[in-house]
Amino acid sequence: MRWKPNSTVATIVQDGDKFLFVEEIDKTTGKYAFNQPAGHLEEDESLVEAALRECLEETGYEVQITHYQGLYTYYAEANGVTYHRHCFVGDVASFDETATLDEGIIGPKWLTLEELLKTEQARSPLVIKCIQDALAKKRYPLEIIYEHPKND
Repeated sequence: MRWKPNSTVATIVQDGDKFLFVEEIDKTTGKYAFNQPAGHLEEDESLVEAALRECLEETGYEVQITHYQGLYTYYAEANGVTYHRHCFVGDVASFDETATLDEGIIGPKWLTLEELLKTEQARSPLVIKCIQDALAKKRYPLEIIYEHPKND
């Protein structure tokens, strides 16, 4: 059997010095954690489509993706899975406070990096690294990603 990493997406949304996080219950540990709006790439979905979907499903925020921030690799010892996280940068387009959020999601939370660090509840080191890179203005045009269309 061939080894395959899990492809995930995450989106950085910033408002002043605060960032949009998802407060959730980590399914692996059962503990409260903070993550960017993030999740797995689904079949027949582009990376940008996945990022838009996850943000809406986990926070109620509809965003406009503006940049690709980077590819982050992480091996999670807790479950033995390697993740390839495609991180995007986006701006808020709208908010639906009545949205039904995914199971295990407590809700959206706006925090500074310092506030996140004080909680000691970042879901993984990638959550912190992605914010640090956002603050350093690491971003690339979306055209850096090429996704070959499927033949119908």
